Amino acid sequence: MSSEARADTGSFRDRDGRVVVAGDEVFRVLSERGAEDWRALAGSPLSSRLSGGDGLVATEEVGAGALPDGAAELLPGGVSAVLRHERVPFVSYPYEWTFGMLRDAALLQLDLGLEALGAGLSLKDATPYNVQFRGARPVFIDIGSFERLREGEPWPGYRQFCMLYLNPLLLQAYRDVPFQPRLRGSLEGISPGEAARLLRLRDRLRRGVLSHVVLHARLERRYEGSEGGELKHEIGKANFKPELIEANLRGLRKLVSRLGWKAGDTAWTGYREDNTYSDADAERKAAFVREAAAAKRPGLVWDMGCNDGAYSRIAAEHADRVVAFDHDHATVEALYRSLREEGNERILPLVADLADPSPGLGWRGMERRRLEDRGSPDLVLALALVHHVSITANVPIAELLDWLHGLGAALVVEFPKREDPMVRRLLSGKREGSNADYELDTFERELERRFAVERREELPSGSRVLYLVRP
Repeated sequence: MSSEARADTGSFRDRDGRVVVAGDEVFRVLSERGAEDWRALAGSPLSSRLSGGDGLVATEEVGAGALPDGAAELLPGGVSAVLRHERVPFVSYPYEWTFGMLRDAALLQLDLGLEALGAGLSLKDATPYNVQFRGARPVFIDIGSFERLREGEPWPGYRQFCMLYLNPLLLQAYRDVPFQPRLRGSLEGISPGEAARLLRLRDRLRRGVLSHVVLHARLERRYEGSEGGELKHEIGKANFKPELIEANLRGLRKLVSRLGWKAGDTAWTGYREDNTYSDADAERKAAFVREAAAAKRPGLVWDMGCNDGAYSRIAAEHADRVVAFDHDHATVEALYRSLREEGNERILPLVADLADPSPGLGWRGMERRRLEDRGSPDLVLALALVHHVSITANVPIAELLDWLHGLGAALVVEFPKREDPMVRRLLSGKREGSNADYELDTFERELERRFAVERREELPSGSRVLYLVRP
């Protein structure tokens, strides 16, 4: 176990607790103060949630002997307690979530904050990186975020909540400004000043904007350069009572619960119903995916370019988990809403572009990990994808297949020929002779250099070919 143990690269900021991963096990080592906060949580009414069925990750205290070698040295002051957590199937980040996912994570954060307050506890931060999704269900994973309530102090997570939850949601809901690029561009989120500049003057009359954005931005400008000392002194004189914190949390919850985003139609919403497939093609394609998934019995499936999730659902019939990616926010939002209504915990929908996947971010580029570093799929679906990546994004066929091969997974891939109506449409805006490598012969030659082809099937229309391959 010791050779596999590693400190989680995203948990170093909490000096009272550090996460350690060893094989399939996840531990958290706690300092003396961290251990005291944990025992206050474990002795509170919130302890009933620690079985993992109601919003908190399943957690238990274990002896130090359960730790892998060297893990106890991660805290300079020594380890006073060790926790073991349930492992999250696949780690995702808020810049890959939909509006509904970020909103549901915010509501979970606020509900836990209110419940903690009633138990004499508080959440010392308010970052969506403390939340993960089990399918369409949000789960709070940072048990070390709970601490004993500090008398006379305001909720310390308020500013972080605004920057990472509220401001992104307000911009998406009121201005239809996508929050994902901004959260990917700054792990700190969207500041009150930036949000105020992006919102229109008339938006100041809308719920939450004046108090949580405009006045918040003015307050920050007033104390800019004081490094927080003067502001903390002013806040300290206010002598905050728990009732004020509760009112703030309840007000935020009411505001967030009322926010909505009308995604509208895009070129990709309803794409599967309005495409170039015949009914016979669609039936054979669904059967091919079902048969491949049944044969492989994968633990984890990646569905790249999932659209409405039809093939993700087929794969989920034979897989433990499916991560469904698509670059179109509106399409993934619709999928998330349907999965949430079903209570589906097997399919995780994410907003991601294969031509520009999530990179490593934060300290040393390792605080938030690359997409490929967060879990190895056993089966990858690349359906109605190759032509968009190769022609629209101009990624050479050989390089696309290199990337897919590097995942080390079995692959179901679809190649639409040049005579396919969608391919002709994509090529119509190009110069004559563009994308010369986009030919069936070239694709099959490059595919066979990297993979063993287990099955090949041409769809009834004759314009598309499906393959099941393995590295």
